[in-house]
Amino acid sequence: MAPSVQPSSSPLLASDADEKYADVKWDELGFSLVPTDYMYVAKYKQGESFAEGEIVPYGDISMSPCAGILNYGQGLFEGLKAYRTEDGRITLFRPDQNALRMQTGADRLCMTPPSPDQFVEAVKQTVLANNKWVPPPGKGALYIRPLLIGTGAVLGVASAPEYTFLIYTSPVGNYHKGSSGLNLKVDDKHRRAHSGGTGGVKSCTNYSPVVKPLLEAKSSGFSDVLFLDAATGKNIEEVSTCNIFILKGNIVSTPPTSGTILPGITRKSISKLASDIGYQVQERDVSVEELLEAEEVFCTGTAMVVKAVETVTFHEKKVKYKTGEEALSTKLHLMLTNIQMGVVEDNKGWMVDIISG
Repeated sequence: MAPSVQPSSSPLLASDADEKYADVKWDELGFSLVPTDYMYVAKYKQGESFAEGEIVPYGDISMSPCAGILNYGQGLFEGLKAYRTEDGRITLFRPDQNALRMQTGADRLCMTPPSPDQFVEAVKQTVLANNKWVPPPGKGALYIRPLLIGTGAVLGVASAPEYTFLIYTSPVGNYHKGSSGLNLKVDDKHRRAHSGGTGGVKSCTNYSPVVKPLLEAKSSGFSDVLFLDAATGKNIEEVSTCNIFILKGNIVSTPPTSGTILPGITRKSISKLASDIGYQVQERDVSVEELLEAEEVFCTGTAMVVKAVETVTFHEKKVKYKTGEEALSTKLHLMLTNIQMGVVEDNKGWMVDIISG
């Protein structure tokens, strides 16, 4: 059964088509869902090509109780942002990289993805349809969530006979609003991923298992959880929804994306920027001992961009790191957001214009 779409009855969808901005209190934005007007939907059936998608009113979808996503978790998602610049442009940050990552994930989960070109074009269409929800310059961004899910009915464990590619959006502010730095707990009990699993792709099933240790950590006053590798339990891997870096001397180190760690697009970009300003960037195994001896630690991801880690706690040991204006994480955050917001010229070809100034 193909999913049907039910229009949203959200009272937030009240702005007129000719208004530049939706009726949102931009200064109060956090990282939670604010429904926008439209979403994109395209469908695929085995033996056919991906259908040309369409923009439809944002709303609920319905599908068979036997859908692959509901029974076997056959689904992927991506996350990227659109920005409004001071000169009136609306831009995307490296959407081609999200398209390619979805291709890799689809191959791992035996799904058929849209082509990279269709992915990027669909993102553009969705942002254009919701352009009044892109926050004013400096007030946040429009978060974009592409989903590829098995919506065809399948009783036995198998690839679904039909897939739906769907994109919705939400204006967002700071992921960790009001915090100067993260306070991480190293979790040596739970494991996020193992070699040969799906830790290296953005599978929907990767995330619900981290909720329990995350909630436990937050109940004890921590911001987030840092997971260790499943093979040895000695090396750091990922925080629940972001990549991690350490700094010691002139060397910036981050765990390698060798199958258990998501190859973050912000991670890749920050590595390049750090190298550009003279730091030696290494992708290698990083032990807990090295983490505890680092001068700085910071996390990267689409939602948070770059965020300093203020403390890490491992068993009874708590270590405090350098943060503030002189910290490398602060410099890298400014460098990347200046590119994303159009404050400085993008000489790397990372930004894609949707609406020109």
